[in-house]
This record gives sequence, structure tokens and C-alpha cells, in this order.
Amino acid sequence: MNARLDHRNPLVFDTHELGRRPGALQRISRTVSAPKDFGVADVITVPEDAELELALRLESVMEGVLVTGTAHAAAQGECVRCLEPLRLDVAADFQEMFSYPDADDRGRAKTAEPGDDAEDEDVVYIEDGLIDLEPALRDAVVLALPMQPVCQEDCAGLCAECGIRLDDDPGHHHDAVDIRWAALQGLVETVKDDEKDNMGGADAGVDEKQEK
Repeated sequence: MNARLDHRNPLVFDTHELGRRPGALQRISRTVSAPKDFGVADVITVPEDAELELALRLESVMEGVLVTGTAHAAAQGECVRCLEPLRLDVAADFQEMFSYPDADDRGRAKTAEPGDDAEDEDVVYIEDGLIDLEPALRDAVVLALPMQPVCQEDCAGLCAECGIRLDDDPGHHHDAVDIRWAALQGLVETVKDDEKDNMGGADAGVDEKQEK
């Protein structure tokens, strides 16, 4: 059994003023604290308790209350290219239909029948005149956030060789070395080392002869 809605929750709204008068309208502006896990985990999110500005339009219709609105917030995350922290202003539009639990899609009273199917999971109901906007807001904000956030559109990212942030050093580069030449250079250095060792051995033999 679901827990009853708490009218003290800032994302729970009272629809009693609308009554069941189709066409009745209520506009609400409210700034609330963002709940926990409001975004894309480990990528970009609206921090818990950050300000969430809501502009809402509640309209009474035959079957319930239609809520249309926009949420504005500041999200924080990390650039996927250069890994620098970033801040992004996000505006998320949403619309949710909250149905009366005792009315069908034409606003008529329901009559329970044996064998009726279970309640549609996609239907969101008004509970004692209260509606909870958190699920709809959470979905809207997640959809409005970028899955691959960047600090700027032309962010050059990090150097693949040394990890330096390329935007901090536009002229940064590493001399390209052909691996074939690198291998040859290593072979030449090995030969030189062998020659030195051989020369050292020959000099030692000469010195021994001179001493005799």
C-alpha cells in the first residue's frame, strides 16, 4: 500500500481550490529545494537542496487535473572531454495528467466490476485532493540534461599522451616518432654499446702484453 501524500512536502500540491469544475485554472510559482538524486548519476545532476524554480498551470478537466509547467535549475557535473567541473542552467518543460480515482476517462463515476483489470500503472491519481509532482519533475529534468556534458562546445579535451588540458595550451604537441625508426635507433645504440665493450676488451689485452 502506498504511503499517503504529505501536504507539507513542497512538491505536493493541493487541488481543492479547483474543485471539479472543468475549465477552472490555477497558476502557481514556487521555489523549492531539489530532492536527492535529481539528474543523471555520476554525470550531471541538480544538487540536493539546490533551488528549483517552478512555474505551474493547473487546469481542471473532466477526468482530473492537467498540470503543465517549467522547472528551472542549475545542474553541476564534469566535462566528459577535459574532466573540469561545469555548471549548466537547465529548463525542463513537462505535462502530467492526474486522474480522479473514482472517474473514468470521460469523467464519469466508475463502477467496480468483478474481474476488472488492475489499475493502469501509467495512470497517476489524485489522492485526497493532493498531487505529487516529484516523479514528473524528475523525469523532465533527466530528459533535459545532456548525457555527454561539455564545458564548451569546442572543448579540445586532454592530451592523449600526457593528459594536459589542451585548451590551456593551444600549441601543445608531441613530436611524432615512427616506431620503425625508433626500433632501428635502438638497434644502432645496441651495436655501439657492443663495439665499446669489444674495444675495451682489446685495450686490456694490449696493456697486458706491454706489461710483460
